[in-house]
Amino acid sequence: MNNLNLLIICILFTLIQSYLSAQSEPVMYFCERYDEYEGEVGIGDRFAKGSATILIRADSPLNLSRIIIRYDKYNTRKDQFEYYKQSFFDTERDKNYLTFFMNKENGMEFEHQGFYRVYLLDEDEQMITSALIEIID
Repeated sequence: MNNLNLLIICILFTLIQSYLSAQSEPVMYFCERYDEYEGEVGIGDRFAKGSATILIRADSPLNLSRIIIRYDKYNTRKDQFEYYKQSFFDTERDKNYLTFFMNKENGMEFEHQGFYRVYLLDEDEQMITSALIEIID
């Protein structure tokens, strides 16, 4: 095999790998706050009790007008996640990037330490995406 064939195979392999690893589903993650100028500040998965910002990013519009953010809290005694609380939000169908500031005012702050699975659900309660977050003192 000559060098040109090897180069072509390497390029094709790289292109195929890039295509397969491209984001095909919405992704949820967390940050301390979202700032209009600075963007996402303090991205992570461990936060102190209180508020955090939930971010959802997709490659294409989410096509959702009403969504549910639901928290399930991990019960160490039962070794399973259990329903904790949820809240409904209206959004614009053409958005592919959503931010939700979870605080006392909207009733969605993280009040207790522990592990939470946070879900983005559509209005029919079908899961769109989810992520884990740890709340510490």
